[in-house]
Amino acid sequence: MRANPPSRRQASGPQGRGVGTVHLVGAGPGDPDLLTLRAARLLMSASLIVHDGLVDPRILSMARPGAQLVSVAKSRSRHTMKQEAINDLLVREALSGRDVLRLKGGDPFIFGRGGEEVDACRAAGVPVEVVPGISSALGAAAAAQIPLTHRDHASIVSFVAGQCKGLTDQDWSGLAGKGRTLVIFMGLATAPQITEKLIEDGLAPDVPVAVIENATRGQMRVLRAPLAGLAELVAREQVQSPAIIVIGDVARAESERELRALALEAQAMELGK
Repeated sequence: MRANPPSRRQASGPQGRGVGTVHLVGAGPGDPDLLTLRAARLLMSASLIVHDGLVDPRILSMARPGAQLVSVAKSRSRHTMKQEAINDLLVREALSGRDVLRLKGGDPFIFGRGGEEVDACRAAGVPVEVVPGISSALGAAAAAQIPLTHRDHASIVSFVAGQCKGLTDQDWSGLAGKGRTLVIFMGLATAPQITEKLIEDGLAPDVPVAVIENATRGQMRVLRAPLAGLAELVAREQVQSPAIIVIGDVARAESERELRALALEAQAMELGK
């Protein structure tokens, strides 16, 4: 999907060179086999790749020999490069005449700040193409064989960010519960606040939760707990990013043994209050 400002399409960079194109590409949930064909072709031909920190190394290894790789990794406590600086980098390189591959985990337009980067390119008269990727939420759920919708359990799915301004001030009621699935991105660090807020806004403490770590990768783990035990699970298992949290009946463990264990755990937590 290309977005080119018509009035500036013929703009030139320094020394009369044409303006390069920024390709905003989704790298999917991790496994290189889940790249789109378009993403793989661009990756193997690009001379400059600006990538997120969570892009799987196997995907980066597909870059052509001699390609320049620039990491703009972000974490909750440390940013290699602020978003405004990333925008400036993309625009600057494109205006110098270079095509830029901006490689982002999952899909660029789902909690990937892809919209901000497109806006910056458009404002500068830089042609930009968006190549969608498999969202981390969809890829993780599929890899864990958790159907986000199910005729017997859920007809509505909500995606939310677990790290955002005013997290505890937001109204979470109605996001999860009967007939609904809630998927939380970037929720590990704020798992205690998320748990407290969801229960405060009416969600039952024993609602099933699945935490999917390193989805589609060899070290993938699927961990389960009732909602009341989410924060303890994350801490006890030392869950690391990338991880997705799925809340709702679709996350329920399948075996009867697991179901009984979760029920007993939830009862113990209620008795301990």
